[in-house]
Amino acid sequence: MSLSLWSCRSERSLYKAPIKEEGASYLLTQLENHELKYKTFAAKFSLHYADGKEKTSFKGNIRINRDSLIWVSIAPVMGIEVARILITPDSVKVIDRTSKSYFLESYEYVNQYLNNALDFDMLQAFLIGNDFSFYEDAHWKTSIDGGLYKLATANRRKLKKYVREHEASEIPIQNTWLDPKTFKIKKIMVKEIRPARSRKLTAEYGNFFVVESQMLPLHMEFNVKANNNVNVLLDYSRVQLDKDLRFPFRISSKYEEVKLNR
Repeated sequence: MSLSLWSCRSERSLYKAPIKEEGASYLLTQLENHELKYKTFAAKFSLHYADGKEKTSFKGNIRINRDSLIWVSIAPVMGIEVARILITPDSVKVIDRTSKSYFLESYEYVNQYLNNALDFDMLQAFLIGNDFSFYEDAHWKTSIDGGLYKLATANRRKLKKYVREHEASEIPIQNTWLDPKTFKIKKIMVKEIRPARSRKLTAEYGNFFVVESQMLPLHMEFNVKANNNVNVLLDYSRVQLDKDLRFPFRISSKYEEVKLNR
């Protein structure tokens, strides 16, 4: 009898109450309230990249000055830096210490070269696990999918005051899945379907950790389906928020400039 009663209590403890259906306005408010709020972000990272037959892994440091710049130092062996990257809303700069070369180009051109449609705000949000902050919040549909809240919208437009010249200002399709307890993003998908091409980027987040009383995903997986399929696994450690950070980026006069094929 004791075993039977213990078994019943165990089964009841594992039972999860059904998720209450909520409207888009409520879910978007909760999403905003629970997003990571920061001015600066710094962390160590490890990254695994796979693109068809090519696979590579490396470690480094990342620093973000919100809405302004993303700084990355890649140092895979013994802490010796092999590359440094500086991304702003307008430009992408890379120093390659192994070949003693550097690269300077507009953000828009690099995006087109990589066959991507990510503006700076979207890239920044993907790296943190936040929603895209400079886009309108109209015309969302809600549902429950796999124990998560799902928000879906089409043709989500960027707010006019944040649109830059020649920049894509619309997300054709966006789906976002929220944890019903924490309202943190567990998965997000953006998709573009055109007669000449179809592109989809999916990000999944896990291993949430409390940093400065806020929840942050320490593990994320990105899958890109376009001309080439790309898989990226990214893990953070030693995360710091709102510290005074430096973003050094000096190009040696001995380095040679490299240009993309136009």
